[in-house]
Amino acid sequence: MIENSSSQCYTLDSIDLKMLRILQENARITTRSLAEKVNLSTTPVFERLKRLEREGFIKKYVAVLDAEKLDLGFEVFCSVKLKQMSKDVAVGFTSVIVDIPQVTECYNISGEYDYLLKIRAKNMKEYNSFIINVMGTIDSIGSIHSSFVMSEIKSSLSLNV
Repeated sequence: MIENSSSQCYTLDSIDLKMLRILQENARITTRSLAEKVNLSTTPVFERLKRLEREGFIKKYVAVLDAEKLDLGFEVFCSVKLKQMSKDVAVGFTSVIVDIPQVTECYNISGEYDYLLKIRAKNMKEYNSFIINVMGTIDSIGSIHSSFVMSEIKSSLSLNV
């Protein structure tokens, strides 16, 4: 049984979990092929898919792009400390960050820094320009620490279900 944020409980059986695992590997699989892999007919698989979507277990379907081929292979983890932490400052900061396309992920974290951002750029020169011309315009930022990715060891969008 899994409880969601609105305190509703849903029971996922082994077929639901198998479907989720398969979809994580290939979201474009046809309902027919998915049905074959879980040993059901297409109608119950279609109904299960709609329920998993409706109940929020499947948030969306995406294509995973190759950043290197798109000349966005320069990856940076940027730790951000705000000048002060308050509800208004945090809301203001996050409302700006969600609209910056170079920021592909943003996490509110504990510890020395307040936020961890994952940023994609073409190269160091473009990242430097981004820090000065974009991040430098956000008044609430107290300090930034950048860690540059030298090589990717593991990257997965899959959850262990």
